[in-house]
Amino acid sequence: MLGPIRKFFKLDPERKGLFIQACFLLGSIRLSLSRKTFKAHIAGLELHHGAVLQPLSEASNQKTARSVGWAVQTAANFTPWKSTCLVQVLAAQRMLKKRDIPGVFYIGAASGVAEDERPTLLAHAWLKCNDEFITGESGHQQYTVISSFSWP
Repeated sequence: MLGPIRKFFKLDPERKGLFIQACFLLGSIRLSLSRKTFKAHIAGLELHHGAVLQPLSEASNQKTARSVGWAVQTAANFTPWKSTCLVQVLAAQRMLKKRDIPGVFYIGAASGVAEDERPTLLAHAWLKCNDEFITGESGHQQYTVISSFSWP
């Protein structure tokens, strides 16, 4: 248990701040998803049906975007609640938007089989900046993009 705490205190101040912000956002979004509709969470974002061209961002913004991705994914591993791919995407999107860094997040769907062998629908969410994955890269290729959302 002390290992992760020691690692946290060895982080530079910027990463500590991003990690703490990510923890709070993951919690508030997780709670908010149980109280508000998905539509309320994407208000103000531009909806695209399918894939969309990535807005270009400066190199310094890309470095910040990578740091945000690191913070969200790392914090998600330590939350006592389940921080799903959608929760992670929404947290990263808000952190990026606050820093005026554009990006696109995707919602994908795939068919699967439930434990009782009935067909089921699977979903996944991932976020990219400059065609680089920020969150949700693992397994995304198994899903067909059904919607994407961008912000200025």
